[in-house]
Amino acid sequence: MKKQIILTGDRPTGKLHLGHYAGSLAARVKLQEEYRQFVMIADTQALTDNAENPEKVRANILEVALDYLSVGIDPDKTTIFIQSLIPAIPELTMYFLNLVTWNRLKHNPTIKLEIQQKGYGEEIPAGFMIYPVNQAADITIFKANLVPVGEDQLPIMEQTIELVRKFNRIYKTDTLIEPKALIAPIARLPGTDGKLKMSKSLNNTINLSDSADEVVKKVKSMYTDPNHLRVEDPGKVEGNPVFTYLDAFATDKEKVAELKAHYQRGGLGDSIVKKYLLEVLLSLLDPIRKRREEWAKEPQEVMNILRKGTEIARHVADMTMQEVRKTMKIDYF
Repeated sequence: MKKQIILTGDRPTGKLHLGHYAGSLAARVKLQEEYRQFVMIADTQALTDNAENPEKVRANILEVALDYLSVGIDPDKTTIFIQSLIPAIPELTMYFLNLVTWNRLKHNPTIKLEIQQKGYGEEIPAGFMIYPVNQAADITIFKANLVPVGEDQLPIMEQTIELVRKFNRIYKTDTLIEPKALIAPIARLPGTDGKLKMSKSLNNTINLSDSADEVVKKVKSMYTDPNHLRVEDPGKVEGNPVFTYLDAFATDKEKVAELKAHYQRGGLGDSIVKKYLLEVLLSLLDPIRKRREEWAKEPQEVMNILRKGTEIARHVADMTMQEVRKTMKIDYF
């Protein structure tokens, strides 16, 4: 029996992209061999800023599941489930909300940054403000020991640990487990336009399901060093998404080092570097896309996988919730 438990997941607001793959998907495929892994399709969380567009969330449940299966997440080794179908999560969220102040939520660095990025001003949905508490419930309801996260999510983990410690202290128990953050080797992949983060909303992604032609088009248009105007000019590697992607996905590290050195001293055109990146990405994405196409032919089977995974997750969560209610002395019957 695998003792250590991992919880991770994604919001179903669109198809998954290379940023997801570099940050967590590739790691999940490896982690499922060693750990008991729960992977959540976080539709409840997606609704915190898509409440008026539930069709978008619903439509992307299957899309995200297809992406999971296409990269090699094995439903026989990993429990894939839908967040909103686990009633214990919102129940535990409610109890956690009594243990955290509104002021603490407002000063969570991750929340503050996302509020700024989304331009909410004073019109912040309450559900969005409390989603770190909801994430804490996601994690603790499965007694997850490890949670793979990017560095930008560390404040969420800190808040989760605070809530676990406060719950256990107040109710004099060790029912809930303090999770540890498992930092992704690539916390954030820049967008093809040079923006700090690859994001569906910024339209700067390379999706795992993109056709070869789409990948070619996106790579050719990628942002590089804006001052590298002539082939003979020295170019910058730092902050250049083409080299960042090569660092993330190329297996021939010696060749990447040679390309960097050549680019920095001048005499190497962007088109040559992009050509090599294209070879690397097509080699990575072609088998993923083909597996996705095969799974897409059996949508009902994919939904059955989610149904079975959700049943397993619900049972585990309900067991934890029974302990929580007993600890809180609200197990009335």
